[in-house]
Amino acid sequence: MKIELLAVGTRAPEWIRKGFDEYRERLVAPWVLTLREIAVAQRGKSGSPEVFRRKEGEALVAAIKPDTRVVALDLTGRSLSTTQLALRFDDIRQASSGLQLMIGGADGLDPACLARVDERWCLSSLTFPHFLVRVIIAEQIYRAWTILHHHPYHR
Repeated sequence: MKIELLAVGTRAPEWIRKGFDEYRERLVAPWVLTLREIAVAQRGKSGSPEVFRRKEGEALVAAIKPDTRVVALDLTGRSLSTTQLALRFDDIRQASSGLQLMIGGADGLDPACLARVDERWCLSSLTFPHFLVRVIIAEQIYRAWTILHHHPYHR
């Protein structure tokens, strides 16, 4: 399964890049995880969070591939257990050519993004820094793979 993470932000700290790569590299083909970074909207003296979120949202929507399942990682989404998440990945793998996961920036996801996605998932009711979500979802993707392949990582 090809999974692409669409994430707002291009200047992740080195430890975030290393953490993401750690789990990305553990995946075994045909599971492939890639990251497409979306530039943060230019913040100036004028503008508002809504304007910045809309600009970032336009870029996220433009990055959506046809025939791909699109999921927003959002607080308003469905909360899944780790096992439920693994089963959901397996369902998507069987029904779609790929999966794109959206992570918004500091101002969240624009309503246009949320209207375009096929489903929404909530990773936690806690608020995480948007860069840290990259590592969390990469680890959960790897964990889902281990569950589906009966690997001992998930105990």
